[in-house]
Amino acid sequence: MNRIFYAFTLLVGLVSCNSTPPESDINLSEAPWDTITKKASGTTVNFMMWQGNPSLNDYINNYVIPRVKELHNIDLEITGGQGPEVVQLVMGEKQAGVEKGQVDIVWINGETFFQLRKIDGLWGPFVKKLPSSKYINFDNPFISIDFQQPVNYMEAPWGMGQYALVYDSAQVSNPPRNLNQLEAYLKENPGTFTISNDFSGMTLLKSFLAEIGGSPTSLDGEFDEEKYNRLSKQLWDYINRNKKYFWKGGSTFPKEHTKVDQMFATGELHLVYGFSEGGIEDKIRDGLFPKTTRAYAWDNGTILNSNYLGIPYNSSNKAGAMTVINFLLSPEAQYYKQTRNGREARTVLDLNLLPEEWRTKFENAPKPQYSPNLEKLAKKAIKEPAPEYMIRLYDDFRTEVIEK
Repeated sequence: MNRIFYAFTLLVGLVSCNSTPPESDINLSEAPWDTITKKASGTTVNFMMWQGNPSLNDYINNYVIPRVKELHNIDLEITGGQGPEVVQLVMGEKQAGVEKGQVDIVWINGETFFQLRKIDGLWGPFVKKLPSSKYINFDNPFISIDFQQPVNYMEAPWGMGQYALVYDSAQVSNPPRNLNQLEAYLKENPGTFTISNDFSGMTLLKSFLAEIGGSPTSLDGEFDEEKYNRLSKQLWDYINRNKKYFWKGGSTFPKEHTKVDQMFATGELHLVYGFSEGGIEDKIRDGLFPKTTRAYAWDNGTILNSNYLGIPYNSSNKAGAMTVINFLLSPEAQYYKQTRNGREARTVLDLNLLPEEWRTKFENAPKPQYSPNLEKLAKKAIKEPAPEYMIRLYDDFRTEVIEK
């Protein structure tokens, strides 16, 4: 069983999911927005986020940090960490009774959201309090539902991207679009494909699992143990009979998606994958990927999801966290995030809700040069399944594939 999942299930029994927030939090929830920003001025906000994307790091360090200092007199400090580190930190502070935590904002996805909600590890709901939230369409299921879980304003959508397969058109003329075609590809091109043992690799496995289930919606709804056991057995049988054609004969699997990208860049791998439409725009522009790189959707569909920002239950600066998150959701910050240096990141804002000036800016924003057409890709979008699917895939991929 996943160590973090096991640990937090033990902690669930020790933590009330209906704990009463401190009086200061109640006042903050009811305070006018200008009171919140005044309280935030002159403070430090600690933001824990994954730092594996150089382009996003540049956006944070060279735009967001100086801009929130200029606008709100807030010192934004960044701490490296992603899902497991976030859960471990919050769990540890819960167990130790820490009232003033180390972190004020966390960048999370549905699996982490699920785990933190189980231990009452997030503060809120806070999102509707943010002035920038009026530009977000919360009727959009790809925003209001995170891994089949209602968000209920406990986390703020920050970015949106669709998973895609990536190939070098100079090496591969007809990339596989379903599992049968992938099996034929592997036999014809041994050693040029692998599955990373991380979030990106497990997301690929979810697309495979949905195809085995028979439709783009086959994993929708609550976690189904019987369905998972039946479909995953077919998935592991498929991988194990073909892994001799994987990179290094399937004897080892990369632990990080960055390793997969590096091997694609050097030509060792010809077929890879990733979020944000495959993430190829930045990598081609930076010279990491060849200009012959292309991205596409799996025939049965690839996952489209939002990523979110949350506030830990014991943040010592909730006013500062709300102020920073509100800025990150502002038309200005979202527009710059989408267009910086010709890069593109899908905005979580609904253009129909924006003031005319900003709507026109977004509509006339430079288009990506290398990424696939977003409208065509979106026709193949499928929802993230319940978080238990991801948790089980992590554990079973290790025991059923890696260790066999």
